[in-house]
Amino acid sequence: MALSAPVNRPVIPGEDLEAARRPLLSPGSRTSPAPAMGEKPDKPSAAERHDPKLPLWVVLAYYTVASGSLLVINKVAVVQLPAPTFVLMLQTAFSAAAVAAAHAVGAVTVSRATRRQLLHFVPVVAGFVGTIYANIKVLQHSNVETFITFRSSTPLILAFCDYAFLGRALPSRRSWAALAALVLSAAGYAYYDRGFVVHAYVWVGVWYAFFTFEGVWVKHVCDTVPMSNWARVLYANAMSTPVLALGFFALRAERELLAHVDWRPAVLAPLGLSCAMGVAMSHASYLLRSHASATTAAVVGIVCKLLSVSLNLVIWDKHAGGRQLAFLLVGIFAAAAYRQAPLRAGGGGGGGGGGGSDSEKGAKG
Repeated sequence: MALSAPVNRPVIPGEDLEAARRPLLSPGSRTSPAPAMGEKPDKPSAAERHDPKLPLWVVLAYYTVASGSLLVINKVAVVQLPAPTFVLMLQTAFSAAAVAAAHAVGAVTVSRATRRQLLHFVPVVAGFVGTIYANIKVLQHSNVETFITFRSSTPLILAFCDYAFLGRALPSRRSWAALAALVLSAAGYAYYDRGFVVHAYVWVGVWYAFFTFEGVWVKHVCDTVPMSNWARVLYANAMSTPVLALGFFALRAERELLAHVDWRPAVLAPLGLSCAMGVAMSHASYLLRSHASATTAAVVGIVCKLLSVSLNLVIWDKHAGGRQLAFLLVGIFAAAAYRQAPLRAGGGGGGGGGGGSDSEKGAKG
């Protein structure tokens, strides 16, 4: 009598045993492809139904802690090992490996993906890598303060994208005022700190396009591709790693630097910690996208940036003026006043018409 194939992972309630025996990446799976932008989402899989929905404030707190911690740790890691592409490649590879290992022992549930579902992650990777590269080029031709100002204006564009593509209503007057105050606060901070410095507006435009596309597309994937957030972390990081590896091997300076690195604990410790925090940050990011609109996610990201800048000014910069801190505080309060636009009744976007969770309807950003 032939032995049956082993089960590759814990059987999800409601799933047949034969399905659990198939490989994680199953090209021949018969599950329906993820819908295109504007189509209604697929019926959630068993794995997605068992991905718990959390209160939005819990998600925001989780994301803020993960983002702030990773920002500090990455700063230390890159100072000790000035090879940012290599560090980022290690983080994505470690995140994918960690989730795969957790799935193997049954700690998390990762649903199988068909080829057509994986194709929806190709634009995610393109947006992720493109945003990072354009970010570097913008910082080469401008100062950090100017970049923060441009980033603070992205929710104004994303609010229209949420309306046009993701089935949400336009923000209320209060929220429009909060978004405008957020931009003005960043602009005021930049003006009174080091002024606006931009020598290549083309790269600002390229970054803007990549950042906006990535925000909208990832939200579309979260709304329409039925997967757990751990599955999204696995597939996005696994697909990003080879692209970053190509970029790393194309950078001769980083390869030469690594050839002469003294791998002492002062280098390995922050590098390892950044990889561990990268898993949390990746999961927190997808969790935020699945609970909140693209505009709200952008607002939260800006607040994290303003909080980190405020902390640096208070702790490190003894010559920081009161006006800079005042403008930053205005931005933080403006973000607190923002209210996420609700889903439109029968909205035509990828996440419209009930595609969102109860926790995000009318929630505070």
